[in-house]
Amino acid sequence: MNPYTAMMKKKPLIVALEIILGLSCTTLQAAPGTEQSEQQAQSEAADTTEKPAKAKAMAKAEKTEELGAVEVEEDGRGKNLIGIAGSASQGEVSQKQFENRPLSRNGELVEVIPGAVATQHSGSGKANQYFLRGFNLDHGTDFTTYVDGIPMNMTTHAHGQGYMDINSIIPELVKKVEFGKGPYYAEVGDFSAAGYAKMFSIDKLDQGIAKFTAGSFDYYRTLVANSSKVGDGDLLYAGEFNLYDGVWEVPEDSKKFNGQLRYTLDRGDWGMAINGKAYTNSWTATNQIPQASIDNRDIGLYGSMDPTDGGETNRYSVSGSFWNQGDNWKNDANIYAVYTDLNLFSNFSGFTRGAGGDQILQTERRVQTGGHFEHTRYNKLFGFEMDNSIGLQFRNDQIMDLGLYETEARQIVNTVSKSNVGVTTVGTYFKNTTHWHDKVRTIAGLRGDFINNNVEVLSSGSGTAETNAANSGSRGKAMISPKLSLVVGPWYNTEYFANIGYGYHSNDARGTTLQVHPVTGTDLDPDGNAVSPRIRPAAWSRGGEVGARTNIIPGLNSTFALWWLQSSEELVFVGDAGTTEVNGKSQRYGIEFTNYYKPTEWLTLDADYALTTAQFNKAPDGATNKFIPNSVGRVISAGALIEAPNGLFGTLRFRHFGSVPLDESGAVWAGDTNIVNLGAGYKQKQYKFEIDIFNILGSQSNDIAYNYEYNYPNGVAGAGLMKHPVEPRMVRGTITVNF
Repeated sequence: MNPYTAMMKKKPLIVALEIILGLSCTTLQAAPGTEQSEQQAQSEAADTTEKPAKAKAMAKAEKTEELGAVEVEEDGRGKNLIGIAGSASQGEVSQKQFENRPLSRNGELVEVIPGAVATQHSGSGKANQYFLRGFNLDHGTDFTTYVDGIPMNMTTHAHGQGYMDINSIIPELVKKVEFGKGPYYAEVGDFSAAGYAKMFSIDKLDQGIAKFTAGSFDYYRTLVANSSKVGDGDLLYAGEFNLYDGVWEVPEDSKKFNGQLRYTLDRGDWGMAINGKAYTNSWTATNQIPQASIDNRDIGLYGSMDPTDGGETNRYSVSGSFWNQGDNWKNDANIYAVYTDLNLFSNFSGFTRGAGGDQILQTERRVQTGGHFEHTRYNKLFGFEMDNSIGLQFRNDQIMDLGLYETEARQIVNTVSKSNVGVTTVGTYFKNTTHWHDKVRTIAGLRGDFINNNVEVLSSGSGTAETNAANSGSRGKAMISPKLSLVVGPWYNTEYFANIGYGYHSNDARGTTLQVHPVTGTDLDPDGNAVSPRIRPAAWSRGGEVGARTNIIPGLNSTFALWWLQSSEELVFVGDAGTTEVNGKSQRYGIEFTNYYKPTEWLTLDADYALTTAQFNKAPDGATNKFIPNSVGRVISAGALIEAPNGLFGTLRFRHFGSVPLDESGAVWAGDTNIVNLGAGYKQKQYKFEIDIFNILGSQSNDIAYNYEYNYPNGVAGAGLMKHPVEPRMVRGTITVNF
């Protein structure tokens, strides 16, 4: 038995203490032969932030001791990524970082990424609204997320392009979240201008989990999960059931179920993971309401303009990840098949259409299939160590009954559009990492993507076959995206980065084949200057970043990044239609400063700050300024976690976002949002008791806000601020039993 294996048999507290003090680093460095097996055990099919196991090439690079020390650092944000990460804004968060973190909703898993914000303007069964680097990402455009290799962002979605619903994730079973910001990563394609996140499931549980949570406003959640040895592998199985009414005057009546099966096998030089997941949810929604009507006391802060809003959704998936490796090569493969459906009823503007209200129904059924294959070779050319990777990605979405309807109390009164759509994307890339010197390396990438849209319009508001035929058809686009990163150092445990690259996001296929107005049937002019212009299949983005990563203070991981990004077009939310419209070019730039500090084995501190400026290149028609509506200009996140040796623990977290313009002129702003959450508990042997208090200061600020036209009876009709408040102070208690 090697020293590292013996160490892992000790109590977790002793192991953590040894890791922090660096004792285990010394032990492992004295036994470099353990390095390859450690890296093999941590291999992932789509892992981009950890270098795969390759003892032979590492020996040639003469960095055994340095990388050996990296391997035994604490997981996640405590890991020393010097020599591994390709940019200052690339990183990792592990289960350890959110194990004791109060999470009021699944979307907050994205908030473990420094600078990211997840909000909600509708029911909890709907995808969250995300914000990062000055983007109102709507529900996912320009920020892509993968879960066990499956892309979660939906192309040509009923509610919005890039729709990213992560309610199908069980937080306790997330092993780690890898992330990167900016368009600098060759292996990431569509929806990744602002960045990406890759979430990986736990392979096995050391102990089974039986967990029950109850809380304010009729919140109940039960989770049961366990692992069993099956043959040479491990079978993990879990089920989650969640009920929630919420604070809203119209009870949410949310009913969510998640089920998961995962079989993993690791044979040293090859391995695999097979996943099967099921998710279903139904809910009643309370959407944003007029600030003027709240001020006039015509509607309560938690009131609704339409008590019949809501929806239902289902998601079923199966996927497989496979890998094998030799002395100087490695293969990764991932394939998946997904079925999803959605029926979403929303009334964003009240009664501008008349007494029947403005409710709409957005609906679809989807079959998504795809895969990702990568081959990597570790070579030495002209005396320089280098890694060369070639990758191929493909995806096909068949979207059936993709519809938008005008409804009253969930009854269809008019069809706006109904289509069948097929979207195929193929991406290929080459990535080269060359170590020119012990303190100089480059990462060069070239990515090619092809998109093909096939649209069949079944019916539209005009009601004519000619309109349907004119707006049907196929359209494609090919793109080349170069990427380049330079990394120098480390000096004094500090590394420096410079990154540039191109990226893109695809657009809704229905807009790319549009020839005539779908309701009036009138021709669009050749330049597309109409209410519903024809758009390109994809929009490019390009950006650059300089930054630094340092571990000069023992136990403190800090990063600093100064970045810039340009987009060829901007998507802006349109409240009265519940969709987005396309505007012109935009520029964004900002700074990010992140810190994760573990001064002792019982105390963990983190503090992250992001400041962004986002503007159109030129002011839209009628605007006096260039503000991009709903671009978040300031994000601050900070927290402290205390874990006492006797099993007591406590955590306090602060979350702030502000400087949010709601119109192009800057006349209307959303106001600042400040939330403080508190968690405390006791863990001993097989039992854990915890209590979480969300919004402990009772803030009534906005979770999200907009500015557009509306009409609410007895209220103030016109254009103005529409808001969805944060949920009030609420308490949840949890009992966990391990078996």
